[in-house]
Amino acid sequence: MKNRISIAVISFVILFASIGLVSRLITDPIGFVKNIAVLLVVGVLIWFIAQRLYKSSPQKKEQKAFIKAAKKSKKRLNFKEKSSNKPASLKSNSSLKAKKFKRSTTSAHLTVIEGKKGKKKNRASL
Repeated sequence: MKNRISIAVISFVILFASIGLVSRLITDPIGFVKNIAVLLVVGVLIWFIAQRLYKSSPQKKEQKAFIKAAKKSKKRLNFKEKSSNKPASLKSNSSLKAKKFKRSTTSAHLTVIEGKKGKKKNRASL
């Protein structure tokens, strides 16, 4: 029952809003365009301000440092794989068949980023 009432209310709001937009567009098209432009400019300004405030958090900087370290690690891993694949292509087919049966072990190449784990909080003793 509540669901039907909310759908009816939302449909009436959308209907009245569309009637208002059409009447405004017919009576004052230049004013309508100006209002839309002002709304867009204010929305963009609010979005830029919110992005600036969000970027200043220290967690974001730590996340960037982690992503940078992960990219370096990935590049290093890809470089090692490329250099090891060149001599392997010269081997015979029998060695390739023997290599298929071996289980490949992949090691995670990660870079440690120093954090605040070891530091103790400066608390007042009671």
